[in-house]
Amino acid sequence: MNALVALCHFCELHGPRTLFCTEALHPPSPSPSSQVGAQMPGDRDGDRDGEGLTMKANSSATQKEMCEGCRSLPASHPGFVSIDDETGIRFLSHQHPRQPQLFSVVRQACVRSLSCEVISDMFMWVLSVGFNRLITDILRYVFCLFWCQVCPGREGPIFFGDEQHGFVFSHTFFIKDSLARGFQRWYSIVMVAMDRIYLINSWPFLLRHLKLTIQSLQSTALKVFDNEQGVCPQRAVRMNSAFSPAVFPHQRSGNAARSLTSLTQHPNLWASLHSSFSWLLKACGSRLTEKLLEGAPTEDTLVLIERQTEQEEEMSCWEGAEGGASKTQRHLSETELAHNFLSDDTKLDELPGPKFRSLRHLRQVLGAPDFRQLAWHVLMGNQVIWRGADPVLIQSAFTVLKSLLPVGCVRSVPYSSQYEEAYKCNFLGLCPDVPIPAHVSSSEFTVLVDVTSERSCHIPAVREDDISSLYQFTITSANTQPIDRGPALLNKLEVALCNENLSVDVVSHCLLCLKEEWMNKVKVLFKFSKVDGRGREDTQKVLALLGATGPGEEDNVRLLKYWMTGLSKTYKSHLMTAVRGGERSPSQ
Repeated sequence: MNALVALCHFCELHGPRTLFCTEALHPPSPSPSSQVGAQMPGDRDGDRDGEGLTMKANSSATQKEMCEGCRSLPASHPGFVSIDDETGIRFLSHQHPRQPQLFSVVRQACVRSLSCEVISDMFMWVLSVGFNRLITDILRYVFCLFWCQVCPGREGPIFFGDEQHGFVFSHTFFIKDSLARGFQRWYSIVMVAMDRIYLINSWPFLLRHLKLTIQSLQSTALKVFDNEQGVCPQRAVRMNSAFSPAVFPHQRSGNAARSLTSLTQHPNLWASLHSSFSWLLKACGSRLTEKLLEGAPTEDTLVLIERQTEQEEEMSCWEGAEGGASKTQRHLSETELAHNFLSDDTKLDELPGPKFRSLRHLRQVLGAPDFRQLAWHVLMGNQVIWRGADPVLIQSAFTVLKSLLPVGCVRSVPYSSQYEEAYKCNFLGLCPDVPIPAHVSSSEFTVLVDVTSERSCHIPAVREDDISSLYQFTITSANTQPIDRGPALLNKLEVALCNENLSVDVVSHCLLCLKEEWMNKVKVLFKFSKVDGRGREDTQKVLALLGATGPGEEDNVRLLKYWMTGLSKTYKSHLMTAVRGGERSPSQ
């Protein structure tokens, strides 16, 4: 990530100062022709320049303006360096940045984070941007203000900056000091980057992890503060001594400015902060990646983004809760994550044992009639239950079958020791000895696949991928409706699966196109039936226009209604806003 993290301090004698800074140096470009005669940012000369800048900042002329509280590392200290073996990125930490341009940027961010008012920053930020971006920036600030808890007091996070000097995420906090004015000193941790959108999108992540670092510093300093107050209570000493504004800093044993190392009594404080800041830069850089989207994002993409946002909000709520309830919720979350380990499809290929590789492979193992029956139940939104002793095989079947549905329609419990109701999951894996409730086995909205092992000591060894020789599959359902007419999506899919000239990848792209086609039909039907509130006759005309009538009409309509539940909240909200705006426009 092209960013920089710095620890800043408000000195009572010299004002805002930068104490510690960590930056990332990317490896040089592999093309030597374009770098002839050019100085690389990570070469030895650059390192000497960086050391020279730090030496210059700590030179004799500047030493007079620096006290113990303004200094972290001595001028002779080489700093800290960590190297990421995967990317070759080096993380350098010293009191000041290596480059003069970054020095001034960090200096300005330090001053603003420790001395600017929140409201005036917001006002100047709005005035500094163009009018065409005004609405977007205000919405982002409102998001930060109400969702991310911007500056509940003098302590807390804040965002400011501009295109010229970069954008800054800053978190101010206090450290207890028995010799300081008000018994506390003011610090801040700032992250400076030129990418405003990236920094705002990383707000919950940065806030969560910076809080851990800040709480560690505060708790360590609080112990030192309590010990010092126990030996010599400063409040009573100050109340009994004569007050003079001119000599007030020298009335505290001549130690008005104490270093952070002295306040925390942490012998390896700066090395620990280097590790924390380096990890933060690496994790924040790998957390979000840029992807080229051709056209508008699909419904599956929107749903995945919404789910990720909800998970981050839940984590923030758990960490922000107090008392034993927070620990219980966090424990339950970890238990559920461990229980749902197999739900990560990306790790499925690494697990041993036979697995279904594609829809065509599943159709070949089950047979065409059983496959159509199973796929029909999946597309209609019925609960699909697989019961067997091999959780990897069951999860591979779910991975293949889930490709038939939009992401928003998938609710999966990979493997459980008890039955889960249909409203919780439409894909359910069960242990072989789990009984199915009577109301479920007699329901036409459920299909059960029993997987029994065919392997015995009398059968010679067979290949692991020969699933039909290892297992027997029994499909049962109380459904009495004919499944040979529709839906039309399933009919077209079976034609593609039967065509051996089409590879598995081509069939996957064919299925993707079919899903997008039917999701567009779902959006039109949702607009007419749910948003506009059209009558039955108008809805029937729309269905005819969409090609959902004729043979298999009942299945087509049922599929469309079920897939409506998979629409993203973003799309529904956008549609409702557009409709309300259209209703207000005539009156205006």
